[in-house]
Amino acid sequence: MENKIRDLNDVLAEVNSVVAEACLKAGRSTDDIEIVGVTKTHGPEVVREAYEAGLQIFGENRLQEAAWKIPECGSGVEFHMIGHLQSNKIKAALPLFSAFHAVDSLKLLEKMEAACAEEGQRPEILLEVNVSGESSKYGLKPDEVDRVVERALEMHCITLSGLMTMAPFVPEAEQTRPVFAALRELRDRLQEDFEIGLPRLSMGMSNDYRVAVEEGATWIRLGSVLFGERPKWKPQQEYRWEP
Repeated sequence: MENKIRDLNDVLAEVNSVVAEACLKAGRSTDDIEIVGVTKTHGPEVVREAYEAGLQIFGENRLQEAAWKIPECGSGVEFHMIGHLQSNKIKAALPLFSAFHAVDSLKLLEKMEAACAEEGQRPEILLEVNVSGESSKYGLKPDEVDRVVERALEMHCITLSGLMTMAPFVPEAEQTRPVFAALRELRDRLQEDFEIGLPRLSMGMSNDYRVAVEEGATWIRLGSVLFGERPKWKPQQEYRWEP
């Protein structure tokens, strides 16, 4: 275990160096950026080692995987749901995650509000915006966001704290800049129009996080750059939820 932790410490130092350079270029503070370690298909031992190395927040994509993994990771570890959440799995997800990055429709938002009221939960949520317009991606269209924000501000059991997007997979990270800049500009306009604070911008992954930080990311979702190649997922136990 010590070797793995030492190696991860080295990797984290390199990532933090890239973040620091990006912050210097953009005139930002490194205190504004947090890494979300994406541990999809990695076992709880990887989470525990990364936590010991200094990571505080971890992101999961699949509820079924997270449901058995999270209880095995120990106390103090914070988990975020960063993948698409089906509405019939909201109640099962609420106790596991402190934040949901990918609320991608008004329907999902309204069902989350109802479930949170029933379960006594108040999670932090981000609205996922499909800035690039790719048909393969989830997310609100940019011109749909105002209506959803307006509705979110009427709710009492969720905390709207920002926006999330996924950039296209492109040969050069620099090509993602317009997508990240557009999300930041949308966030800035929403803050002004609605007179609210939306401090969170979840954008940037292993291949493009430097550009995302330069364009205003506060949560960068990093998997392969930290943990290497993703293993094939093998559920350790069957988990079932009630719709």
